[in-house]
Amino acid sequence: MAANRTTAAIEWRPEVNALTTPQSYRLLFLPRGTVGDAQLAAEIAEANPNFNEEAVRTILNSRKEKIQQHLLNGEQVVEENAFTTTLSLTGRLDSPDDPLPPLDECLHVRVYASPPFVAAVRQSAHLERLPMEKKLPLITTAQDTVLDLKDVLNPAGLLQLNGEDIFFDRKQAGAGECVIEGTAGGRTVQTRFGKIETGEIILMPELPAPPHPWNNEHTVSISTRYSERGTLRTGTYARMLRSPLTLTKMGHPNPPEVGILTGKESSPHVSVTGGSVSADETLRIQAVLDLRADALLFSLIDMHEGGKTGAAVTVTANGTFTLQGFSGSVVSSLNIRVNNYAALKEMIRSSYGGRVVDVLEVKEA
Repeated sequence: MAANRTTAAIEWRPEVNALTTPQSYRLLFLPRGTVGDAQLAAEIAEANPNFNEEAVRTILNSRKEKIQQHLLNGEQVVEENAFTTTLSLTGRLDSPDDPLPPLDECLHVRVYASPPFVAAVRQSAHLERLPMEKKLPLITTAQDTVLDLKDVLNPAGLLQLNGEDIFFDRKQAGAGECVIEGTAGGRTVQTRFGKIETGEIILMPELPAPPHPWNNEHTVSISTRYSERGTLRTGTYARMLRSPLTLTKMGHPNPPEVGILTGKESSPHVSVTGGSVSADETLRIQAVLDLRADALLFSLIDMHEGGKTGAAVTVTANGTFTLQGFSGSVVSSLNIRVNNYAALKEMIRSSYGGRVVDVLEVKEA
């Protein structure tokens, strides 16, 4: 399997291996970038003129779905001279009759490259050594500890950041800082901390004022110096954080519209226009990209991952829709209007990995 175009060198650098004594170094691969479905589809279409780019992208998406279906059927998928996709189970049972741990803890999907595929890559590879680089702060997870939800930025809660080398001395000027920025504008240096350690920071978040109420999308970053005269180094969390949105007067015939599920745009992708509500409640609304149907699935869900969910509503264009509440919710339904289906779909595809969720504080009065 030889490369059919000129390839660049594979970049790597030596990095200290902290687990060995005496000190040694490990080889760290440095990806030049990330190639997604769009680029793969374009390159395959260029190499195969009988297929257009959209058709190739549809085939790529269908491949993923078929692999997933076979895994759910208890099979493994072997792509000749390429990859084997299979399932594995981890966990401990004190007796053979014990119940399984939750599936998100014990069930895993594994992908292995075949020996011929690996051999072909090795045969054509050219490596380039880069100089060693000093460490950077790395934020691996962000979670609101009050709502117990990841990637939620709750001004009434506590934000817990976990990672590596994220400590900074906030009492020393210029030694580092934690910053929350709105993707539509605004920047606030954080000042209310409960803990700042190498692997964990807990703070009461202070949010910049958004240009528009629906601009609730933010990034969080940490800057620090690892020595008194060292360079200030910054790491930004890879995922966006979204703050809760408030719906008021939902018990009235004509409540004020509220924009939701939007990024930095100057007009909302989706608006809540009304609903049937008997008391105040905090819940979530999600939009999921269904690749097979080429549609978005909207639903109301409770405040627990894997919890109660209302019936999904399929949306393929702009328009008005009614979402039903989930079992036990005091919100019987919410009426939404999709204002810019195409932009929302692209945002979910490119920035949110196929699913975007907003926390909604629904108030009757």
